[in-house]
Amino acid sequence: MIAPSILSADFTILGKEVTDVENAGAKLIHVDVMDGHFVPNLTIGPLVVKALRSKTKMILDCHLMVNEPEKMIPWFAEAGADWITFHDEAAANAEMLIDQIHALGKKAGISIKPGTPIEMIEPLLSKLDLVLVMSVEPGFGGQKFMPSSLNKCRWLSKQKKEQNLGFLISIDGGINLETIKDAKKSGAEIFVAGSAVFGSADRNQAIQQLEQAAK
Repeated sequence: MIAPSILSADFTILGKEVTDVENAGAKLIHVDVMDGHFVPNLTIGPLVVKALRSKTKMILDCHLMVNEPEKMIPWFAEAGADWITFHDEAAANAEMLIDQIHALGKKAGISIKPGTPIEMIEPLLSKLDLVLVMSVEPGFGGQKFMPSSLNKCRWLSKQKKEQNLGFLISIDGGINLETIKDAKKSGAEIFVAGSAVFGSADRNQAIQQLEQAAK
């Protein structure tokens, strides 16, 4: 599944940008939420998510790159997020946050930075709907893919098979026609792509080419 990331979209015509990728066949849109504290950038809040909810039927995956995610989870749930993904590094009690998200009727995801050992989240895997592996440092788009992230995807895929678990493996950062091939081979199932989609004049072709490269 290709998940276009609105971080690379034209925010002056964001509604049209989202409609374009939906018409091109995308089923999931990745919403990058940054608070200027957990990462050195500031993006959007729940009002934008609420506006997008009225414009699209795509799954809205809100990736919270924020401190104290427990405060923001209810805001984005109410705004219309379908999936809410928080960072393990920002969580005082990750299991509590997963329960909080599920109690609000949403799917729960967890993300980890490149420098965080993937084994840190092993006790949580049975409760998760999604694990998001960062293949760049979170905070900015357009960064170069970190091949070391593939080891995390392989480990997650192994755990998923051995324990018969149902979470999805997503990867975010530097995904293009070349890196998506190795990510797929390593077990990734959702590919967050920003500039590879929104940087193309033909979004339909961009998504089709990424899907083809991931087969």
